[in-house]
Amino acid sequence: MSEAVEPLPAETGPVRIDVTPLLRIVVPVANDAQVALMDEPFGALDAMTRERLQEELLTIWRATGLSVVFVTRSLEEAIYLADRVVVMSPGPGRIVAEERITLERPRDVSSPEFNDIRRRLATLLLADHAREAA
Repeated sequence: MSEAVEPLPAETGPVRIDVTPLLRIVVPVANDAQVALMDEPFGALDAMTRERLQEELLTIWRATGLSVVFVTRSLEEAIYLADRVVVMSPGPGRIVAEERITLERPRDVSSPEFNDIRRRLATLLLADHAREAA
């Protein structure tokens, strides 16, 4: 008896890898920039790829000292990557709060300290969104 077997990804043809998020990290470094502006570069990626590119960004940051202005809608991503998080309101965009992140690196997303910061920032966001809706 033969069983139906799904083909492995390598057997189905070429695999498409989106290098755009990685280029957003590499191009400023290659151009000897002092600041990289990154507007939700990892937002459309699957979780594993996003985590891998976050680690690549941190490796490049440690090696070069590149300053990065990173826009994200993910509190966890902001806390994991940043030394400083600026919370903005929905339109019109204005600064609601700024928080320095002093957690040791590498950061543990499951630590009580990490989650205290996440809860504090989430409370700020929810309060501001409630004000906007009222």
